[in-house]
Amino acid sequence: VQLVESGGGLVQPGGSLRLSCAAPGFTFSSYFMSWYRQAPGKERELVAVIGSAGGSTNYADSVKGRFTISRDNTKNTVYLQMNSLKPEDTAVYYCNTYPSRRAWGQGTQVTVSS
Repeated sequence: VQLVESGGGLVQPGGSLRLSCAAPGFTFSSYFMSWYRQAPGKERELVAVIGSAGGSTNYADSVKGRFTISRDNTKNTVYLQMNSLKPEDTAVYYCNTYPSRRAWGQGTQVTVSS
């Protein structure tokens, strides 16, 4: 069963978005989860990781202090709160386990532009 990302859109620089990822079909609460992004012409990069119980998080330097990853194990869902967005955050955002072991979903497009 595929991962399903949602919540992307067009936002002005400095704005905020909250992404969600529904992750059915496996023992969600047993896995670290992560968000990745892929900008046009670039490789997919790891953005944030959260431990299985939600108590530990880690971020790419480029988003540290602006993005927050969280999860709700009762809903098999992982979130990414993105604040102070910059044009360089423009990308398709994907979630997966960490390390990535599930089939990739379709992603959700985030465009930061004035």
